Amino acid sequence: MKATGIVRRIDDLGRIVIPKEIRRTLHIRESDPLEIFTDREGQVILKKYSPIGEMTTFARQYAESLAQVSGHTALIADRDQFIAAAGGGKGYVGKAISRQLEEKINNRETLMAVRGERQFVSICDEYGEEYQHEALTPILCEGDVIGAVVLLENDPKAKMGEVEQKLMLSAAGFLGRQMEQ
Repeated sequence: MKATGIVRRIDDLGRIVIPKEIRRTLHIRESDPLEIFTDREGQVILKKYSPIGEMTTFARQYAESLAQVSGHTALIADRDQFIAAAGGGKGYVGKAISRQLEEKINNRETLMAVRGERQFVSICDEYGEEYQHEALTPILCEGDVIGAVVLLENDPKAKMGEVEQKLMLSAAGFLGRQMEQ
């Protein structure tokens, strides 16, 4: 564990303010859920909670099915990072999503774009794999954005169209409903 040198007091309602610098660094936003852990030495540990992260095994299997059916790279992300990949995108797993992708999913945008188009976004700043076509849509659970489904294609001649869009929307809808249960 790394010491920050920051000390905060508990108020009369039992609250502690997490410093802005730490919230910014860890991408913790207002209303984000945090898990609370304790250990034997009396330490309290806060961890950013990812509801879709609980479904990692299921998301991985779903990404594999999506990649097989579509023939494209399939990625599933929570609000911070990619949690599952199939069809050639294994290098994305565990990598943070880009600010551009985060903005698109927070705005609940579904996007299909070709590299060079104005609406084309980088999906990951840490992993520089080149892809020519992208399709993405947010995963919604009880009205809240909890992640995204992304399809990628490297072949410049291959096209993504209505079939891919419907597959992606169906996957996002299914994953969102699974989280509601």
